[in-house]
Amino acid sequence: MTHNRREMLTLAAAGLAVSTVPAVAQEARPRFGLIGQMLSVPGKREELLGYLREGTGAMPGCLSYVIALDTANPDALWITEVWDSRESHAASLKLPAVRAAIAKARPIIAGFPQHFETVPVAGV
Repeated sequence: MTHNRREMLTLAAAGLAVSTVPAVAQEARPRFGLIGQMLSVPGKREELLGYLREGTGAMPGCLSYVIALDTANPDALWITEVWDSRESHAASLKLPAVRAAIAKARPIIAGFPQHFETVPVAGV
């Protein structure tokens, strides 16, 4: 086997090995995710939803921010977030628009009964 052919096979094998490693292991900084349930005081879910929508415009590092209605609880929302890093998420909480939305929403937030941190590895 010639020297060039051996190098090509070695490079091809290395490329195949990298492609079989999970994406999260290939990334220098894994993404950061949150999934949480937020409760409003009774009858205030739509108002809370409006405040959350206000504060979620331009958040650097936010790859996805989804607010969903809980079908089993008329006062609950589920929020699913994907960030490029934990640091971007922390920085978002200091943005004026986010702080204003939190200040408006605080009086009608009844709690956060469930909260999970995740490491997003795939999705659209």
